Amino acid sequence: MPATERKLFTARLLQCRDLSDSTKHFAWEVEEAHKFDFQAGQFVSMLAQHDGREITRAYSIASPPRGNNTFDLCLNRIPGGFFSNWLSDLREGDEVRFHGPHGYFTLKHPVRDSIFVATGTGIAPIRGMVHWLLADPSRNGDHEFWLVFGVRYQHDLYYDEEFHKLERDHPNFHYVPTLSRENPGWSGARGYVQEQVQKLAAGRTDMDAYICGLKDMVGANRELLKKLGWDRKSIVYERFD
Repeated sequence: MPATERKLFTARLLQCRDLSDSTKHFAWEVEEAHKFDFQAGQFVSMLAQHDGREITRAYSIASPPRGNNTFDLCLNRIPGGFFSNWLSDLREGDEVRFHGPHGYFTLKHPVRDSIFVATGTGIAPIRGMVHWLLADPSRNGDHEFWLVFGVRYQHDLYYDEEFHKLERDHPNFHYVPTLSRENPGWSGARGYVQEQVQKLAAGRTDMDAYICGLKDMVGANRELLKKLGWDRKSIVYERFD
């Protein structure tokens, strides 16, 4: 269905802050609604005018449903690109038209022990899922959750302190930040995320995995889990490219 036939909303920028040199976190308020309903992990499609035509870009929601009319995004500036740079240059109070929510990268029910795997801004929908699960004991029960978050360098671990605090506050949540490049002084996990997934998933076929990031990473982890005997229905994923 063309965007013109979808229900359009107006998002007003409440806050924009840097997560790294090229990555920003955005907090938005939906002007037409007292409550913006979505499921953790879904995305919205933002609209803008460029070179005399309307263009659309999809961005995963980086927050859980809060029962109000707000949502968050997390995105990178793309050298030479238009849309992410345009959004990054907005000021508080500026408005953007969008439609949504859309997408099926959402939590399975009933919830089971789960591994969440993300690289880069693939952490956006995962952040929403983790916060939603941990916000209410009835949603997570006695289940264990692991977040394997992979980036090249430590300064790109978006929301790092936030995830450490969740780990301190929730004994059933385990945060595994993983760096793939040399980082002097780093004592945490090293290498690619699938190396950590291998350790966590081996011998377990009674879990679910939620994977978000670039195509090669998603493909490598899907193949790994299938080789470990996981049912493909237990592997939920979203690719950014």
